[in-house]
Formats: sequence, C-alpha cells, structure tokens
Amino acid sequence: MDPQTLPVEAKNLYDNIQKEYPVGFEPLQLGDIRLNLLKITDIEPLLKGKDPLKNPSEFPFWVKLWESAMVLAEFLAGQKFEENTTLLDLGAGLGVPGLIAAAAGCNTTLTDYEEIILDFQRVSAAASKLDNVQFEMLDWLNPRDIGRYDIIIGAEILFREDFYQPLLDVMAQTLKPGGVIYLAHDINRQSLSPFLHKAQEFYNISASKRRLKSIEEDKFIMLHRLTAKV
Repeated sequence: MDPQTLPVEAKNLYDNIQKEYPVGFEPLQLGDIRLNLLKITDIEPLLKGKDPLKNPSEFPFWVKLWESAMVLAEFLAGQKFEENTTLLDLGAGLGVPGLIAAAAGCNTTLTDYEEIILDFQRVSAAASKLDNVQFEMLDWLNPRDIGRYDIIIGAEILFREDFYQPLLDVMAQTLKPGGVIYLAHDINRQSLSPFLHKAQEFYNISASKRRLKSIEEDKFIMLHRLTAKV
C-alpha cells in the first residue's frame, strides 16, 4: 500500500501519525476480503515490558493485533449480512473485526477512547476503500448516545473489573431489540468468567472454542454469543 495514494484527509492523518510512531501497512486477507491495515511496526518501546495479564490497566491494548480479533474477524467474514445491517465495534483498537464486517456489507461504527486510535482506524478504512464506516469516541464510564445497532462486537475488551457494569450498561443502551453480541477473548483471560457471570443475568449466552494455529504455539479463543433475555 502506497501512502501517497490515500485520499487527502487520510494522507494528512497518516503524515501526522508517522511523526509519532513507526508505522506501515500490512495486507490482511480473509476469504475474498482484503484490508490494508495501518500498524505500528515496533510496539516494544510502547509496551516497555508491560504484561496485559498482570497489569491490564497500564497496557496499551490498542497497539496490538490480538489473536481474538483475528478469530472474530474470520467469523464475521464468513457471515451473510442482511442489507443495512448495523454493527458497533466496542474498544475496536486497530479495528480489524469491524473493518472486515464493513467489507462484508455492514454499516459499521468503530469506537475507542482516544482520538489517535480512531485516526489509525480512519487511515485503515481509507486504505481499504471502505466508505461505510463511522468513527466515534466512546467512554464507557460516561457514554453518550450513539444510537442502537443490530450487532455489537468486541475482542479483548474485558480487562478491568470496574468496567464490567459500565460495559453491560453500554451494551444495553446500544443493542437493538432482537440484536446479538459477539465477544472474543483468549481462553486464559481471567476476567472472562466473572464478566459472563454478571452478564448471564441479562443475556442468553452460548460459546464456542476456536483454535488459531501459530508457528510458536496454538492459541485458543472463546467466542461468545449473547442475546438479551425476554
């Protein structure tokens, strides 16, 4: 992907981003869908040895393309969406599942808590020639009205216990009646079980375990489907 071919607005965002971060475009192919994803090429200086399992509140989750995001994206790439299906990606980070859903036909809204994260998403959407994507700042502790959606998704968004109830509140405010929520997380994520324990009061929950094969070691991801109890 040649940054010079970006639309003017996206090119300006790209120029500003590369002043702060070492970045490059990574092609991502899932079935017939191809993305050009803007990523930080060396995340180690940002991580500085931080461990997402030990100190999740200090870890910059958005800089990494998580295995769970790939599993969720692959799942969405295989779906047949009805025309005008709306999808909300919570804590989207680099935005891969939401962008894949957009490429598959959904009217997608990507959300996160910092403008720089949304700028990465904007550049990736432009580089992937997607025009059915919106970008919204969303603070789960003080959410504003961003409408309701047929589908809500999230990958590796359960990392702070004090966010469980705010996240449930956001889901309740943004899911359309009859809508569905898909969550993907590493099977070892300790926060998964207590969140689902709280969520089962309000949602019917089903789960499937997916294996993501890797040269280093296979990763097991839990994909959960939540629908509101009547």
